[in-house]
Amino acid sequence: MIFVEYPKCTTCQKARKWLESRGEDFTSRHIKEENPTLEELKLWWERSGLPLKRFFNTSGQKYKELGLKDKLPNMSQEEQLALLASDGMLVKRPILVGDDFVLTGFREADWSKLLDN
Repeated sequence: MIFVEYPKCTTCQKARKWLESRGEDFTSRHIKEENPTLEELKLWWERSGLPLKRFFNTSGQKYKELGLKDKLPNMSQEEQLALLASDGMLVKRPILVGDDFVLTGFREADWSKLLDN
């Protein structure tokens, strides 16, 4: 699995500790230093089954600075994906990518449900 995180993020820290406490095998990736590519984001979004908006860090400073709350509804999916690929700080984190799933944000119940199968 790939664990995409921003190490200073407390939710990411909590998710990392949770994964480690379960003995899960994962590769960590710093979202600011190695931003997901357009191709990765498109694949992850399709695999997740989630609305594209769930991949945006809506509580982040960058999201607010750019006024994306009002802009996103008028943007195409391709434009949104390109925007996400342009700056890791716009991407919701943590992201956990497995062979057949993608989870955004950390909700222990959701992560447990998928990983316990």
